[in-house]
Amino acid sequence: MPVSIHPVTPTFGAEVRGVSVPELTDNEFSEVFAAFVEHGVIFLRDQPELTPDQHLAFARRFGEVHVHPASRGAPAEHPGLMRMRTHRESRVAAGNRWHSDVSCDAEPPQASILQLHEIPDLGGDTLFSSLTAAYDALSDRMKQMLDGLTALHSGEEPFRRTFQFRNTGGAGWPENDHPVIRRHAESGRPILFVDREFTHSINDLPKEEAHALLEFLFDHTERVAFQCRFIWSRNAIAIWDNRCVLHHAMWDYWPAERRGHRVSVKGERPQMYRLGEDTHEARSNVRLTL
Repeated sequence: MPVSIHPVTPTFGAEVRGVSVPELTDNEFSEVFAAFVEHGVIFLRDQPELTPDQHLAFARRFGEVHVHPASRGAPAEHPGLMRMRTHRESRVAAGNRWHSDVSCDAEPPQASILQLHEIPDLGGDTLFSSLTAAYDALSDRMKQMLDGLTALHSGEEPFRRTFQFRNTGGAGWPENDHPVIRRHAESGRPILFVDREFTHSINDLPKEEAHALLEFLFDHTERVAFQCRFIWSRNAIAIWDNRCVLHHAMWDYWPAERRGHRVSVKGERPQMYRLGEDTHEARSNVRLTL
C-alpha cells in the first residue's frame, strides 16, 4: 500500500497511512518527514507496539535523541525513552496543560514521538495547537510590537509540580532566553514561540506589561481555531513538531489508566524571525531525506 497523507483540519495536522514503523523504508520515511514539516503534527494508526529499541531507532531517523532535564543523571536502560503513565493513584498527569516540550532548554526538542500502549475507554485525547497559525492571525500592529523581543523560559515551576524534580546538582534550574517570534529551521516560517507552562517573562518590558502581554499570547495560542484533536487508538503514534506546535494531554479519564512511551529528538537553538524576512529560500530547502 502506498503512503498517503490525510489532513485532519484545514489548518494543520494529518494522518499518515500505509506505513509500518518497524519496516519503514528510506523513501517512506522521506514522505513521513515531509508530512511532519508540512502539517506540524502527524498520526500513524494501526502500528505494532514498539519495543524501546525500535522506538529509539525510529526517533534517531529524525535526529539525535533528546534526554529530558528531569531525568538527566538517573540510570536508565534506554536513555531518552520516557515512560508515560497516569492511573488511579496519580496526583498529577504529565502534559495536562498547554505546553511545548522542554522549551526551557537551550536547544529545545525539534520533535516528540509518543506511542500509547494502553488507553482509557473514554477520554484521554490529546489536543494540539499551531503556533504558526497563531502568529499568522495576529494583527500587523501586534506583530510589530513582538518583533525583536525575547522571553525567559524556565523549568523550575513545572518540574517541581509535575516531576517532583529536585535541583540537587548545583547547576540551577534549566532556563533560557528565546525569541518570542522564532524562525522554523526547515520551512522558514515565523512561529509565536511562547507557552503557558515554561514561558516566564518577556525581557525588556516592565513586569506588569510583560504579564499582561503573555496572558494575551497564551490565550491566543490556545484558541480553538488553531487546534486539532487526536482521539487515540491502541498503539497509535503521534509525532509533533515541538518548535511550532503546542499540545495538551487531557486528563479526563480518572480512574482509568493511560500508558505509553515517548522519545524526543534534539533541536536547534531557536533563531529569531524579524519582520520583512524572505522565507522563500528556506521553504525551498525543506529536508525531504536524511
